[in-house]
This record gives sequence, structure tokens and C-alpha cells, in this order.
Amino acid sequence: MASVPLSILDLAPVRQDETPRDSFTASVALARLAEQAGYRRIWYAEHHNMKSIASSATSVLIAHVAAHTESIRLGSGGVMLPNHSPLVIAEQFGTLEALHPGRIDLGLGRAPGSDQATMYAIRRDPASSDRFPEDVQELQAYLAGESLVPGVSAHPGSGSRVPLYILGSSLFGAQLAALLGLPFAFASHFAPQALHQAVSIYRERFTPSAQLDAPHVIAGVNVIASESEDDAAEQLQAAKRSRVRTLARPGRRLTDEEADIVLSSPEGRQIESMVRYSAVGRPDEVRDYLEGFAKDADADELIVALQSPASDKRLRSAELLADAWF
Repeated sequence: MASVPLSILDLAPVRQDETPRDSFTASVALARLAEQAGYRRIWYAEHHNMKSIASSATSVLIAHVAAHTESIRLGSGGVMLPNHSPLVIAEQFGTLEALHPGRIDLGLGRAPGSDQATMYAIRRDPASSDRFPEDVQELQAYLAGESLVPGVSAHPGSGSRVPLYILGSSLFGAQLAALLGLPFAFASHFAPQALHQAVSIYRERFTPSAQLDAPHVIAGVNVIASESEDDAAEQLQAAKRSRVRTLARPGRRLTDEEADIVLSSPEGRQIESMVRYSAVGRPDEVRDYLEGFAKDADADELIVALQSPASDKRLRSAELLADAWF
């Protein structure tokens, strides 16, 4: 078995010919496969106003998948805390922990997970992200049964000590995770630029805490594993086209040819840079890439974002990787 644990980030994608229910069915199938294969955890990300992603109600999706699995850890990767009150998140994840003891993670980010208009629809105070460090500490205290708000406790949640993880794509998250003594997950699967500097700062400044006595780095990386190199390359191109449709031309139905034109433009180079860290090819090639990436990123754990465009191919990719890795 490879020395670095492997986990999965499930974005609960919804194809144009699918429904959210189809996505949730695929998430359950992926979690069951991952549980049997030896993956450590699966996380789901909070996104809003994105027709192609079905994980907006993150805690609800975690509950659904947890009810259909037995042992694999499940959590948020992450909950965008400025969109919520710390008390409500403590209650939600305290409920999950009560239902599925020892299986729940709570990853926290400070980005909106949405555009400006959606931020307004969420009733999100534009300054709320500035309070992120204080909100993390308030949430942590609720879960520890040591509320910082007199007379207010989280029920369920109080004393559950659901483990917290700080997510980030910049140096801010690294500094906060180090200060609070929490695990740090870097979103290098879509924001690779600051990976090495962020990990270095986190490790240098880490302060042990009640949750964690030594630094723990989780690094994100894209994966497409296939029996055929050509098929893997075709899947990667399809994934890039999907990003064009979602990020560069939202709401428009682009042909593959039109999406490829965008990818070849200066605008498309930004999308290309987002997938800098991608393991694509046959299982042995993917395994070798991930082993090298883990060393280069100084990561204690890898979380893979399966980029295959179809649910059956995502399942096959996860299966092939597990066979090669474990």
C-alpha cells in the first residue's frame, strides 16, 4: 500500500442530460466503492447557483450518503462558513455526528461558493469573510461544549468535537490553520499557484492544539484513470470544455469546437492553468504521478477530484486508481 492516504472530493456533478437525483445516486455509488476500496474519506463542497453541481445543501448530502454507507469518513470540503452562523453549522454537524459517530469531518472555507448576485440572495454580509477566524473559533467552541456565547449551546453538537479542517487556496488559510492547530487542505486541484508557499508557511508556523499535535496537509489533485491513454486524454479535454461552459460561458450552450476555441485563447489559458496538477492516463501512470505530487507538495494526504465527465467513468477511474494505489 502506498504510504500517503487517498481521499475523494465529490463535486456531485450534474450533466446536461441528468437530474440532481441522478447525481446523488452516483455519489452513493462512488462512496460505496471508495469504502470497499480503502479510500480514507469523501468530502462534498458547498456551491450555489451552479446548475452543474448538486452539493449546495452539503450537510443534507452528507447525511444521505452516510445512511447508505457504513464506515468511510464523510464531510464538507467545505462549508463556506461566512454563509452561515457558527451555531447552525454546529447543530447540523452535531446532528450528523450523533447519527454517524466517528465518521464526520467539517472542512471550512471563507469563499462565498457563488457569484456576487448569489451572495446577495444568500443574505451574505460582504464583510462576513473578515470575521472568518472568529467564526471558526466560535464554531469550535460550540462543538467542544465550551460556548463563547453566554447562555447559548449547540444541541445536538455540544461536546461532539467534530474535527475541523481549514480549506484554502491562498496563504490566509495556511496561516489560520497553523495558528489554530488544525489540519490544512489546499485547493491545488483548481488553484495551484500558492501551493508550495502555503504548505511551507503552515508547517513552519503550526501550533499544536487539542485536536492535532503535528501538522497535517491535504493537497487536492485532479485524476482521470483509464485503461487507455487516449481515452484518458479525451476525458481530460471533455473536462476542460465543461469548465469553459461553467466558468467562461455560463448559460450558453457551446459546441465542443466552440469550447476548444475558447481554450486556445488567452482566457482559456487560465482554465488550463487551473488543472496544472492532474494525474491522467493508465493506472500505473496515475499512481506514479500522485506519488511524485505528494512528495513535491509535502502532503500527508491526497484528495482527488475525479474529472471524468460521466458517472460511470468516474466510478471506473476511482476503481482503477484504488487497484493501483492500495
